[in-house]
Amino acid sequence: MGPGVPPSTHTPSGPPPAGTISPAVLPGWGDEDHLAGFQAYVAGCGVAREATARRVCASGRDLARGRLTQSDARAFFEANFSAVPARTDDGRPGLLTSYFAPEYPARRRADREFDTPVLARPDGWRNGQVLATRAEIEAGPPPTPVLAWMKAEDLFFMQIQGSGYLTFEDGGRARAAYAADNGHRFVGIARPMAERGLLPQNGTSGDAIRAWLAAHRGPEARAVTALNPRYIFFDIQPDDGGHPAGAAAVPLPPRRSIAVDPAHWTYGDLVWIDADGGNLAGARASYRGLVSALDTGSAIRGPVRADLYMGRGEAAGSEAGAVRHPLRMWRLVPR
Repeated sequence: MGPGVPPSTHTPSGPPPAGTISPAVLPGWGDEDHLAGFQAYVAGCGVAREATARRVCASGRDLARGRLTQSDARAFFEANFSAVPARTDDGRPGLLTSYFAPEYPARRRADREFDTPVLARPDGWRNGQVLATRAEIEAGPPPTPVLAWMKAEDLFFMQIQGSGYLTFEDGGRARAAYAADNGHRFVGIARPMAERGLLPQNGTSGDAIRAWLAAHRGPEARAVTALNPRYIFFDIQPDDGGHPAGAAAVPLPPRRSIAVDPAHWTYGDLVWIDADGGNLAGARASYRGLVSALDTGSAIRGPVRADLYMGRGEAAGSEAGAVRHPLRMWRLVPR
């Protein structure tokens, strides 16, 4: 422990529950940057609602007021949490994907290249309301006010991510935040593009899909993007230079926060992920570490399914687009 820094102001209520393990035996635990994990944890743990989780969060935030070392952070996790494996119905690994906050050029008026509107939320929209499909919305005049104009492939990817940052020709910057959707389920276009021979089976990264859509901009690309009927409407907000907030209304720490299925996880849950064996071209070997459950998404379903927030900008997007890794997850249960 660091000099003068107590490991915790919360005393665990008892021994770990049966069937749990110590975080110390998680795969790769000894190689983790526990201090970075701790900093991300205390930034988001305030969304927790369960009493024990809130007490441990308060203890961590008290500890964060002092000077911490890696050893302090590691000891905090080992003293205050037990690990419980998440399991799929068939016992097989789940799936890790990744998302990012894209940064795109935009225009205040349409031109030949920037010809696709960013649309405002429909008046009177209700969550779950089913509206026209993507193809129907794009075939007619804009059904809601136009907030900005983008390249078609950029808007498509921003809708998948759920938000993004826009830079206008006059240097102005703004954040496009999710405001509503058309009520249709998300359908990924990577597999059908591979099945149609538009891209190779292991070449369906985000960068590869975007490049194809840009090269075939117009009716050909729209026919492919129409395979995903889901459509997102946006709200334009100032760009504060930070990271977007997830569904838990907390800014997402890059590489330390995940989107999960709220039917199986609770916002604020501390999670250990272990994912390797990704086979997309350009994929990094593995992703392993402490993350917090702070977001959700329409394509994130199941008990061992996570979408890792990679950060802002082009580099984050390039890496995120190549993440499709078999996944194991453990819930770190406060005690």
